[in-house]
Amino acid sequence: MYSGLVHAHSGLRWIFLVVILLTLVLALTKWLGKKPFWEEHKKWALITLIIAHIQLILGLVLYFISPKVIFEGAAMKDSVARFFLVEHISMMILGIILITIGYMRAKRQLPENSAKTITIFYGIGLIVILYMIPWPGSIYGVVSWF
Repeated sequence: MYSGLVHAHSGLRWIFLVVILLTLVLALTKWLGKKPFWEEHKKWALITLIIAHIQLILGLVLYFISPKVIFEGAAMKDSVARFFLVEHISMMILGIILITIGYMRAKRQLPENSAKTITIFYGIGLIVILYMIPWPGSIYGVVSWF
């Protein structure tokens, strides 16, 4: 079960990254072109939001069953254990909160303003998430590409 969840969480990362990049490019082109971000465009933002929340649920399950997350005082002295115990989860939650706020604000705005909101909030959320992914080859990169 653990191995399957790790692979699902890691594989869904790629789907999320592709979808959020597509959403950002769409929103950015609409914002810079001063064109409205209509409901059919907001569907991409919603798909991104849904995938981010599924990823969060998988991550929370892994958080409590993973052998990498050590709930002991000594974990804070080990950089890899601290990364998975505190840093990774807190920053990922922050990134998903930013994406959620961006979607909720854009949903209530006029189409002329929502592209800017999506671009800013999703962009900052993506930067936070990219920074905290344990990429293979990094000091925390004990996770495979899939």
